Amino acid sequence: WGILFSHPRDFTPVCTTELGRAAKLAPEFSKRNVKMIALSIDSVQDHLSWSKVRGMGRCKGSWSTGSSTGKGAAAGLSRSSRAVGQTSSAQPMTLSPCAQVFVFGPDKKLKLSILYPATTGRNFDEILRVVDSLQLTAYKKVATPVDWKPGDSVMVVPTLPDEEAKKLFPKGVFTKDLPSGKKYLRYTPQP
Repeated sequence: WGILFSHPRDFTPVCTTELGRAAKLAPEFSKRNVKMIALSIDSVQDHLSWSKVRGMGRCKGSWSTGSSTGKGAAAGLSRSSRAVGQTSSAQPMTLSPCAQVFVFGPDKKLKLSILYPATTGRNFDEILRVVDSLQLTAYKKVATPVDWKPGDSVMVVPTLPDEEAKKLFPKGVFTKDLPSGKKYLRYTPQP
């Protein structure tokens, strides 16, 4: 598993707090077998200087940074679109870059992308929760419902016949009664 975090520039206040949080959560990502890469358009020297900022939690060893000097796909990812973000007197920005998160599975296919305006920090607890969901649902025939957290009940995928669900989930499958009478909301304890 891999996560690519793009950020508009080094030495930006929101991104500094984000990378600090990512560094603090590096052991959690490592437990999940997730490698992290941070990418911006700045130079490697800028990255190294920026990584010494106290709020960044000494970002060493557990993840790496990438650089693009304005050419190719990497630059496009780190600069992204002017359509995201705000430009007003309240939010004075000459550009409206955004920060992106891409989660890739072991098959090297994109599993998730999230786009944040530069004025809004990423929620790394949510990113960890999503990784937990992606990993669980990649290997089990389940889906995670709204506000799911690890350990909560999960939903049996609708394509799985009842007989097979009973075999796969020995702790039981529970169907929620609905006004329509349809039996598609099937839950089971997290496998």
